[in-house]
Amino acid sequence: MTAMTALEQPMIHWVEEDQPRSARWRSESGNPAPKRVVIADDRMTADAAYRLACEGTGMLWRGDFQNARQLLQALARRAEPKPKKRPKLPATPTDAFNLHRQAQSQRARTLGMLLLPFEADYSIPLRRAPDVQQACNEAYGAPTDSFVTSLRELQGLIGAHEWRKKGVDIPALGDRIHPHYGVYSPVRGEYIGLVAEAPLPSTRLAFDIGTGTGVLAALLAKRGVTSIVATDMDPRALSCAKENLLRLNLDGQVKLMETDLFPEGRAPLVICNPPWIPARPSSPIEHAVYDPESRMLRGFLSGLAAHLEPGGEGWLILSDLAEHLGLRSRDELLAAIAAGGLKVVGKIDVRPQHPKVSDQADPLHSARAAELTSLWRLAAA
Repeated sequence: MTAMTALEQPMIHWVEEDQPRSARWRSESGNPAPKRVVIADDRMTADAAYRLACEGTGMLWRGDFQNARQLLQALARRAEPKPKKRPKLPATPTDAFNLHRQAQSQRARTLGMLLLPFEADYSIPLRRAPDVQQACNEAYGAPTDSFVTSLRELQGLIGAHEWRKKGVDIPALGDRIHPHYGVYSPVRGEYIGLVAEAPLPSTRLAFDIGTGTGVLAALLAKRGVTSIVATDMDPRALSCAKENLLRLNLDGQVKLMETDLFPEGRAPLVICNPPWIPARPSSPIEHAVYDPESRMLRGFLSGLAAHLEPGGEGWLILSDLAEHLGLRSRDELLAAIAAGGLKVVGKIDVRPQHPKVSDQADPLHSARAAELTSLWRLAAA
């Protein structure tokens, strides 16, 4: 996911002090520009703001920045689903998933209606506004022009900046991985543990398909694989992986390549951790989680045999959450493996440990409680 150029950014328009005004709209998370924009400040009540947000009206903030933060928190409380509005009859897992996604999308649209002005140098011309120039530079690149974006998007940029600074502890690496904005953070460590434990078919060469932060390429290098080709289609991911590998002093073992799925040639080990849920992402950032019609999964399985050396293995890291949600069956997965001219030579499973597993208030709790993450060891049939 690359940052938008100024020419690709739409304009928003409003009236202020009886004069027509306009500015570029910026949203790396893919939110459309609000069609109607009004001026808002410290006098606006939370109820009035919530009504406007639900109507799809953007509120360009001219008051105190910290008051805008408090207003967004008040909007978030009002956007929470009310218990009495939840369906009484139990939905199927697929229905629960679709309703959950719908509610998430509506909530994001509503909370995205509180807007902030930015100067061309990424400063915010509001009282008590923080210095966010470094966070904006990391997400957007070098500044070019003034623009407007949502306070919620800014919070995402600041959160990504903090993750990038402190990093994610990876016990199997004995070090930390520092994710960049827009690159999926390896916070679910159970799949990394599987790659650390599985027996290596060779330490000569490996392909890491869809490397992201570079965490699995780094782990293979730490395990003694002397040469790794790590691919990704996203320039942000490749930049992130490069920075991580340099910091870990593993860049000499890993070659990064911008390509869709496989590099040329064959390897004794080909590894892939595709997005686990076959559904349409609602924003560019969600492409790491949602894989429409299992495009990446099917592409990996259909092309794997042609990129394996004789006796080599393909490692597919995949959660079965989609199966518990009714979005993909085990039979469909096995059929795709067989259709790719592959056979299963082994499988290692682990139960996730993330907080949502035990959160009974989560609408997807039953599926999450049953979830297994697996490393499928595949070979040419």
